[in-house]
Amino acid sequence: MKASSAHRLYWTAALTLPLLASHGTAHADPVSEEDELALVYGASDSVSIATGNLQTLRRAPAVATVITAADIAAMGATDLDQVLESVPGVHVNRTPNSNSPLYVVRGIVSAYTPQILMLQNGVPITTSYVGNKGNIWAGYPVEHIARIEIIRGPGSALYGSDAYSGVINIITKGPGEVLGTEVGARAGTFHSYDGWVQHGGKLGPVEVAAYLRVGQTDGNDRIIEADAQSRNDALFKTHASLAPGRLNNQYKAIDGNLDLIYGQWRARIGYKKRYDMGTGAGIASALDPLGRQQSERITGTLAWAQPQLTRDWGVGASLSSQQYSQEVSAIYQLLPPGLTFPTGTFPNGMLGAPETFERNYRLAGYADYSGFSDHHARIGAGHDDLELYRAQEFRNFNYAPNGTPIPLPAVIDVTNTTPFMRPQRRKVDYLYLQDEWNFAKDWNLTAGIRHDHYSDFGGTTNPRLALVWDASFDLTAKLLYGRAFRAPAFLESYGISNPVALGNPNLKPERNATTEMSFNWQARTDATVNLTFYRYDMKNIIRTVVNPVPGTGATYANAGDQRGHGVELESNWNVTRDLHLSGNYAWQRSTDQTTHTDAGYAPRQHAYGRADWSYANGYQAGAQLNWVAGRERAFGDARPAIADYTTVDLTLATRNGRNQWNFALALRNAFNADVREPSPAPGLTLPHDLPMAPRTISLQASYKM
Repeated sequence: MKASSAHRLYWTAALTLPLLASHGTAHADPVSEEDELALVYGASDSVSIATGNLQTLRRAPAVATVITAADIAAMGATDLDQVLESVPGVHVNRTPNSNSPLYVVRGIVSAYTPQILMLQNGVPITTSYVGNKGNIWAGYPVEHIARIEIIRGPGSALYGSDAYSGVINIITKGPGEVLGTEVGARAGTFHSYDGWVQHGGKLGPVEVAAYLRVGQTDGNDRIIEADAQSRNDALFKTHASLAPGRLNNQYKAIDGNLDLIYGQWRARIGYKKRYDMGTGAGIASALDPLGRQQSERITGTLAWAQPQLTRDWGVGASLSSQQYSQEVSAIYQLLPPGLTFPTGTFPNGMLGAPETFERNYRLAGYADYSGFSDHHARIGAGHDDLELYRAQEFRNFNYAPNGTPIPLPAVIDVTNTTPFMRPQRRKVDYLYLQDEWNFAKDWNLTAGIRHDHYSDFGGTTNPRLALVWDASFDLTAKLLYGRAFRAPAFLESYGISNPVALGNPNLKPERNATTEMSFNWQARTDATVNLTFYRYDMKNIIRTVVNPVPGTGATYANAGDQRGHGVELESNWNVTRDLHLSGNYAWQRSTDQTTHTDAGYAPRQHAYGRADWSYANGYQAGAQLNWVAGRERAFGDARPAIADYTTVDLTLATRNGRNQWNFALALRNAFNADVREPSPAPGLTLPHDLPMAPRTISLQASYKM
């Protein structure tokens, strides 16, 4: 038997045999009343992201995962990325530029992963420049998260653009969930420090929840053996590279939220700032110890909902905004001093400072109707106004026609002469329809369709169908089909000064069609097993294509197709009232249809397991294992396949009630595995890939009043 097959069978057995064995044994002690966290923040067996209405996870017309505040506490997570790595079919990759996380779902990988839609409280936090959540990300704290809902698979029929490989909705804690005041502090490896306070209560007739967190870290500073300048040195016989040298992952952080509820009205304001932030392995994959950057995100939503306007009608509307900026606080050293090109030498290095400023407004409304027998219909409409209102750049170089930098005598402002982009604005109007039809006993059909019209490239229509069958009291089967799209980012359509990757205003959206079959088995009252098969077909993938005229660089174009299929298995088992086991295993194959080779860089196999044990009085211990395997190189990358890895995390925590201190000790990558995430093809910039953090430790203390 091949090693890969053996690993696959091992993980399948490890995740399912305990449940199968237990099915024939005497039932364990009945589960007592839920843990306080689960009671406050909701159970993981209901979801709203699949249709916009709360329903049981088992019968939701989607392949979905829900992670509650109780789950986050049990796994000892301190950041969103650690949580998402536990979701079947999801892997957190990294980009050399700013160490930004890339959320890889079912084998779909790209430079910025704009193919997954991120929501905060149901509102997109997408940035228009590169189409993702923003590259200067630097983590997302978890103390104020009530629950995270994740859809794997298409969601454009309900959410529009970017709901392509999946949707992640972060739901923050509201007034009914914070319940009093909590203060906390944490310290850990890499001189990492965090402190936060959150409060929930009433101010007259207004319910209030508030959260504030400040933190800083020096970040993972592992050694980069060779970088982009190392190759330049070999070509031009120079010695400018700073490699071997350390990653520059430091940053400081401020996060805040304010949530106000008055009757049917709800206002949310969010703030996320990252500053004094390093550039990871460098903006151009060359080590940069001097460059500093910052991002600022201000979000606001005013929503009104009347679920029971009349006996048959419920309505709601919202107005939301996002102000987002990416700025350079100390000019980037794109390539180090002493580098030489055929166009000249850069004695001070190749320096640049590109900055973007965005404001996005979204108006949305919906109406639910349940007056038809066995139907629940929804109609919704909205308008988005997305504007990159300022783009400015300072640099000490221009470009030759073939893309080679030409040195300038000093850093100059090129905003009004040869900028990387000029201000852009995009308007989107959309309309969607959805019907949940219980057409027979134990059978439910959800049908939906959405049309989006973009001011710059026209319209796109995306349907979905979901058939859900309760085959027996303990088994539910789902057959799902959906189409999704991703609108071109402003950089892809309108980038103008970098001939290495020129924008193309004639781009069309990327498209994806996915079919899924899923089985949800309630193996016993305290154990579940879910099995999903899927297949997808991606069209019009946006990639850079070398221009036909020699020496004129490359341009973004709709120039790729990709097909993929896979299996996801997950299980949960409350062995006793004090012991909980959970795990998942994902297998996938993704093929580039142009080269007929593996699309590259996503794990072909990924397994995760977790055990949570409550013991003594108010103590909890946890252990989790993460195995990532089978990451092939993309076409044109001659390096060996990326090494597999296994990490083990350990947690010890107290679970005392109010007016008492709680402590948590977390050890991540306990056995110090050498974890590396792939650098982009063809591997000439970071030939040894991007090293992740070694063993780390953190100690947290919190007090609830």
